[in-house]
Amino acid sequence: MQLYSAPLSLFSRKVEIALAEKGLACERVMVGFSQQAGYHPKHPVVLAANPKGEVPVLIDGDLTLFDSTLIMEYLEDAHPAPPLFPTGSRQRARCRLVELYADEIMMRNMRSLLYRTEPRDEDAARQLAREAEGTRADAALRGQYGWLEQQLGNQVYFCGAVGVADIAVFMMLVFALRLGGPSLAGHKALAPWYVRAGDRPAFARAAAEIGAADAELSPPMLAA
Repeated sequence: MQLYSAPLSLFSRKVEIALAEKGLACERVMVGFSQQAGYHPKHPVVLAANPKGEVPVLIDGDLTLFDSTLIMEYLEDAHPAPPLFPTGSRQRARCRLVELYADEIMMRNMRSLLYRTEPRDEDAARQLAREAEGTRADAALRGQYGWLEQQLGNQVYFCGAVGVADIAVFMMLVFALRLGGPSLAGHKALAPWYVRAGDRPAFARAAAEIGAADAELSPPMLAA
């Protein structure tokens, strides 16, 4: 298998964690990125494989897939042990719901924090608007942390054993925190879960590599 990934792609890192948790060997191809140019010029294999021109892209023999959720579902079907989804239709649906919440609902707010590691906008009014949107996103994320607390409850992981829900939430929190988003302090279930998940080798490696890429690719934080 080959995985086209990128240094600061949280969705690629999701797939990397899933592969490692399942013990699957995979050649990783890192796509170039800079804060000034982004992913341009885009990698030709990624452009050919994904109409959106985005990573992750997984190639397994004659099968080429994009989208982290689809890729992780394929890995589960093709390599069911160890599982990253719980058993039972209701439990699996709940697991998918938590993943979707992280990827699509929380992502909307996390994206509003990206300006904090991007060059300042030379237009002062636009920069102030970005900062105001970041403040709004911080408040929204605090509320979403509360929803995650409810879903986690007193479980060790979101769906019993570690799985795709944990991977998605962990990556979203890694990125939110690196962008100066709300602290996990005071979240009695979520804060220790984050530490527990981060102690797993696959999760720890992804977080460490993102930290190293941040230091290399991102300017100093532009806002607190």
